[in-house]
Amino acid sequence: MAQEIIPLTLFFEGESVEVPSDAPFYIGREGDFVPDENPYLHRRALEIVFAHGIWWLTNTGSHISVTVSDPHTSAHTWLTPGARTPLMFDETMVSFTAGPWEYEMTIHNAVPLWQYGFSISSQGGSTTIGAVTLTRSQKQLIVALAEPALRREGTGSSVVPTNAAAAERLGWARTRFNRKLDNVCDKLDMLGVDGLHGGTTGHATNRRARLVEFALSAGLVTPVDLLLLDESVPDDEE
Repeated sequence: MAQEIIPLTLFFEGESVEVPSDAPFYIGREGDFVPDENPYLHRRALEIVFAHGIWWLTNTGSHISVTVSDPHTSAHTWLTPGARTPLMFDETMVSFTAGPWEYEMTIHNAVPLWQYGFSISSQGGSTTIGAVTLTRSQKQLIVALAEPALRREGTGSSVVPTNAAAAERLGWARTRFNRKLDNVCDKLDMLGVDGLHGGTTGHATNRRARLVEFALSAGLVTPVDLLLLDESVPDDEE
């Protein structure tokens, strides 16, 4: 069945352009949209693409960090080179610097994903995000990893708890925590969220940080969900 297309519009300094859904749309010196002739700007700095019923923004540059935020809330995320994020909100602010020039663009979704294919709803103890369902204990796991950020105790991967610390916070065995972390990452990976899988060594911290980054930017967890840390959920949930 054909995907229903969500209209998307890019705004920059009084100019607007409708983003096509049938092919990747690039922003940069040699992209489909050229902001200016800045020689420090990558030929293809950003990519917007429609996939899995969702619009995605990817940082296709090699050394520019991009800030993506919702102008109506405090939700924000940072896209390092190669990283991508879903465009969730009715308005998304995209900011970055190339050489001495600063750029700020607005991307407008005609139908915000909260009301469409990336909606988040809770029923019967589980949370559905798009076509993926997270159990209540899986959401507890995400909250445990995101707790420092939700309590505004810092930012970045340095404040994401280790598996051992998060398991202890929840009162779980390490094996239970590790199993559920794998399941959460598998489910979101199926949805198209990148950065949650890698080799058997050296990727644990990065995937925890990426999971927290995605959960916060998507609004999957909020400070209200900190109450979940005090709930007990049976171990038969996956």
